[in-house]
Amino acid sequence: MLTKSPYVRVIALYIDFSKVFDTSRHCTLLHKLSTISIPHEVYNWIRDFFDNRSHCTKLCGEFSDFIDILTSVIQGSVIGPASYVVHAGDLRPITESNGMVKYADDTYLIVPGDNSHSCEDELKHQWAAVNNLHLNQSKTVEIIFSARCRRGNEVEPPPTLPNIERVSGIKSLGVTISNQLSMSGHVTSLLNSCASVLYALRTLRAHGMRQDSCMKSSVPRFWPSYYRVAQKTTGPPSHCKYSENSMTELRGNW
Repeated sequence: MLTKSPYVRVIALYIDFSKVFDTSRHCTLLHKLSTISIPHEVYNWIRDFFDNRSHCTKLCGEFSDFIDILTSVIQGSVIGPASYVVHAGDLRPITESNGMVKYADDTYLIVPGDNSHSCEDELKHQWAAVNNLHLNQSKTVEIIFSARCRRGNEVEPPPTLPNIERVSGIKSLGVTISNQLSMSGHVTSLLNSCASVLYALRTLRAHGMRQDSCMKSSVPRFWPSYYRVAQKTTGPPSHCKYSENSMTELRGNW
């Protein structure tokens, strides 16, 4: 998108996952399941799982009347996460040229600069109300990714959205990305975590713990994964601040 637009707006929509379990209507979920190409036996099994459930309240030895359960999915059940995926399957942007990326309960609305005017309409999407869900705007954030320009030709960012915080970095699937499409902050965090663990191990060794006992612990096994992440997120060692030499030096301090 950045090849065609001066900037791209990415809005991280936040829908509380626990509220999805609490407010998901069984009839809505079953209707969406009926439109999916799944075996009839599976659909009937899921329907049977939700049907004929009720609850009551006991207080001081007295029981209330039983009430049918028409919403919610049992938390901790195998069907819970899959139910949300089915529930959010028909969530799509209103404007055709806008994009949307969903992973579990993380939803990202991607709006090119040319469609910047459509952001507010997208946030007023009736999908949440129809599906008995709530968009938590206080936890929804926006980040602007801009195309690289020559000095003096910087792109003016669009006005901020009402009640939506604009941030310079966003964490997606555990990886922090800045508005400059840089992951150096993520690598810094990983290295700081490594340094903290190594400091703890050095302290234990200084107080009499044998080195072979430390090396047999599970923490040093994280080294290969930290190094692989650093390589993937910053490129070759010659092009990044945290190169293989930095990792070797840090390990040498241990």
